[in-house]
Amino acid sequence: MAYTYSGSASTELLESYAADDPRFRTHESPNFPERDTAIRETQLLRKLLFPGCWNASEIVEDEIVLQELIDELGDQFCRGIEPYVPECLSTPVDAVVDALPAIRQQLKQDVEAAYKGDPAATSYVEVIRAYPGVHAMMVHRVAHVLYEHSQQAYARELAEAAKTATGIDIHPGAEVGEYVFIDHGSGVVIGETATIGDWVRLYQEVTLGALHFEEDEDNEQMLKKGYKRHPDIGDNVVIGAGAKILGPVSVGDHVSIEANAWVTDDVPAHTNVFIKHPEQTRKPVGDQ
Repeated sequence: MAYTYSGSASTELLESYAADDPRFRTHESPNFPERDTAIRETQLLRKLLFPGCWNASEIVEDEIVLQELIDELGDQFCRGIEPYVPECLSTPVDAVVDALPAIRQQLKQDVEAAYKGDPAATSYVEVIRAYPGVHAMMVHRVAHVLYEHSQQAYARELAEAAKTATGIDIHPGAEVGEYVFIDHGSGVVIGETATIGDWVRLYQEVTLGALHFEEDEDNEQMLKKGYKRHPDIGDNVVIGAGAKILGPVSVGDHVSIEANAWVTDDVPAHTNVFIKHPEQTRKPVGDQ
């Protein structure tokens, strides 16, 4: 049986499209080249969330076409869930579709954070189409809804697809705030129980990981599951390339962590964390 959505997301999305300013190109119809590296779910999400940037401007004015796209997305979600449960559960699929207007607003904030946080960014459209961090956040914000509705396995599949496309590995259980920007992104790892506040900027090869793992008391061959083991990152935090924040530590607001720093203890608010650089020796080529 095909999925049919009966909620209010299409009306809310049309209202959201109408409120867009020209930076998102929502009300124009440019002919961008197709990009097919994404799986079908993410192709549909891109069109629904940023139609003017992904050759889907027709849905901005036509609720019937918009509804068809939503139903196709729902079908894709059902196909992803069905291998793990006896039949597609409409509740988690409806939850994701219901959340699309709110997710769209969050992603617009992420785009703003990327544009403001990268001096190389020339437009919102460039950020939406070319920045891997925006793609990763789009998938994560959807996967997180599925995760919260007990569809962890399928949510992890979506996260893995985003990782393949972007090099950014965000577990769908991680809680991410608003205006989050992952710059460059390659090698970024964010663990299941990590939390990230608002206006956080992460650079490539950052790890928000676990320091060690606990063993299961009833099965010594298996590691314990479902406990807090990843960091909590506050608001207005910048984490430089290659930094490792490990364990259930707390990083306060307005913190800057320098590239390649190794953090395993709490960091109070309004703190700069940096490593002492080793002395550098240079000599001309040919010197003995």
